[in-house]
Amino acid sequence: MARRQEREAPDVLYAAVAAGSFRRYATYRIATASGVFTNTVFGFILAYTYTALWTERPHLGGYDLPQALTFVWTGQALLAATGLLIGGGMDELQERIRSGDIAVDLYRPADLQLWWLAADLGRAAFQLLGRGLVPMAVGTLVFPSALPASPVTWLLFLVSVALGVVVGFALRYLVALTSFWLLDGAGVGMVAGLMCLFFSGMVLPLNVFPGGFGEAVRLLPWSSMLQVPADVLLGVHDGPGVARALAFQAGWAVALLAAGRLVQSVATRKVVVQGG
Repeated sequence: MARRQEREAPDVLYAAVAAGSFRRYATYRIATASGVFTNTVFGFILAYTYTALWTERPHLGGYDLPQALTFVWTGQALLAATGLLIGGGMDELQERIRSGDIAVDLYRPADLQLWWLAADLGRAAFQLLGRGLVPMAVGTLVFPSALPASPVTWLLFLVSVALGVVVGFALRYLVALTSFWLLDGAGVGMVAGLMCLFFSGMVLPLNVFPGGFGEAVRLLPWSSMLQVPADVLLGVHDGPGVARALAFQAGWAVALLAAGRLVQSVATRKVVVQGG
């Protein structure tokens, strides 16, 4: 019985961290309302832009207009949840590294990476519910949409979103760990944010890019954060294609988490922080 409790204790701990993170972000009501408003307005701008583009180029990237508009509002729903603008709680980790408070985290009887992953899952769950549903609903009511009727498709979409959240965390965690060596990680964060916006499909669906370049960008990890979940929702992947899409996301999640584990091990082997 004691051994069983020892095995279960970490699971309870990380579940508590995730729940605490969810409650924490739920207290920022004004920020959440502002985020909903901003996402909705930006969604309208993109939706009208896409309407003009797809009117001139019907079936661009293999999408018809309702699919393209659904892609827009899916992006707004996932913007904060998957961390398409970087940040997403990792700014706090960077500051703790810079100030030296990370030493306290390393003394906790918990794995550093799993602790922050649990916190990010709680954050993402709230952002998806609190900041993602309203823009998606407004966009669906105002513009033509191609949302699926099948509950199975929605379930697969949520699985894909969860994998996208993990990939997003793993990328942001690697960015945050650069603060162990850099005086200020803001520059790396800005570059990572620009890469994420472009290569996730937030600016334009990756399907519209032609030839080898289009194939290459769809193989990058950022596509797991928006392009793949959106395609699952739109039914672009069906049957074995869905399994391959989810396996693609899971593969990147495992690879990036392993890379984060390696960098964390190197960084904490001899911790020298700028705060002292």
